[in-house]
Amino acid sequence: MSDSPGWASPGSPPPENDRNDPAPAGQPAPAPQQPPAPQGWQAAPPPPPGRPGQPGGAAPGGWGGWSGWHPHTFAAKPGVIPLRPLGIGEILDGAVSTARAHWRTVLSIALGIAIVTELISAVAMHTWIGDSSGIAALEDNPNPTDEQIRDALVDLTALMSVTGVVALLGSVLATAMLTVVVSRAVLGREVTIGEAWADSRSRLARLLGLVLLVPLIAILAVTLPVLAAALTGLVPLVVVAGAGGAALAIWLWVRFSLAAPALMLERQGVVAALRRSAKLVTGSWWRVFGVQVLVLLLITVVGGIIEIPTSILAGIAAGNGADSFYEGSTTDLTWTYLAVAGVGSVISGTITLPIGAGVVALLYIDQRIRREALDLELARAAGVDGQARES
Repeated sequence: MSDSPGWASPGSPPPENDRNDPAPAGQPAPAPQQPPAPQGWQAAPPPPPGRPGQPGGAAPGGWGGWSGWHPHTFAAKPGVIPLRPLGIGEILDGAVSTARAHWRTVLSIALGIAIVTELISAVAMHTWIGDSSGIAALEDNPNPTDEQIRDALVDLTALMSVTGVVALLGSVLATAMLTVVVSRAVLGREVTIGEAWADSRSRLARLLGLVLLVPLIAILAVTLPVLAAALTGLVPLVVVAGAGGAALAIWLWVRFSLAAPALMLERQGVVAALRRSAKLVTGSWWRVFGVQVLVLLLITVVGGIIEIPTSILAGIAAGNGADSFYEGSTTDLTWTYLAVAGVGSVISGTITLPIGAGVVALLYIDQRIRREALDLELARAAGVDGQARES
């Protein structure tokens, strides 16, 4: 892997000779070489000395705090996005365009993860919910015994543990592989599922640690102030501490929301990725927050549009009627119900996984373009003119 800052191909050997080294005496200068097919990013490049249309590289607020649009109107577009600061619509469109342009790879990743996740979840739900005498007793008995309550809690804990671990592992794998696909799609490069796996597998353990650490930080941001306020015994202070802790948790979540693509594409460690995300979000917190909330709402709405009708159909197919979806009885979780409802969950996951991972990756790229002139590195890596008109 090259140690030079900017854009590089992870895993590729460093060049034997620097391009700027003079040619030996009596020999012609070597011809410039085409950059290798990029697969990720290294650490942030130093501020460029200047840009077309900006003598001396002068920019409002300095390059370190650049957050506006480029002075030129047109930009190269070798892949799914134009190489310039992006609007929110362009970020969403880029995520969808990635899924369309590389549908075989994206579909294989998202569909495979969704199917495995849903199969394990369905078996767990049927085992610990559908066949749970303890939970069924709680539904029909307003005064359950201690043993029934204990049995129900054991079943619920087992179910949440299994489904939580499976969902976590699926999310980590999807994020890792789809981020690699997006990084290639930005340059208009093809990527197979084997290449995506080869580029991401060495980072999965660190990404898992990151995915576990960020929610832990958010939970601590809420619980520690509440516990400290609870020691005083003042209920109003506990309420204020809870509200303040929730606000702090949201602020930290947004601040660290770009850590996953930083870890994958810059080959960073967990702590270094958190610092990189914090640096990229600084000065753009509200914008990053808005994009993250928008994509979360979009995923929720799309998932609901698909899963609610299939859950109603599942109740009808299982002979429980359409009202079973609203009643939510655990005795209705037959294999027929779980199979039909699972189809909706698989379709929903196949659609929403690429959108979520793609938006976060493109938001990270956009922030680096705005703050670090990454578009110039991307244009050189794609072998296009950074000032070319969009296609």
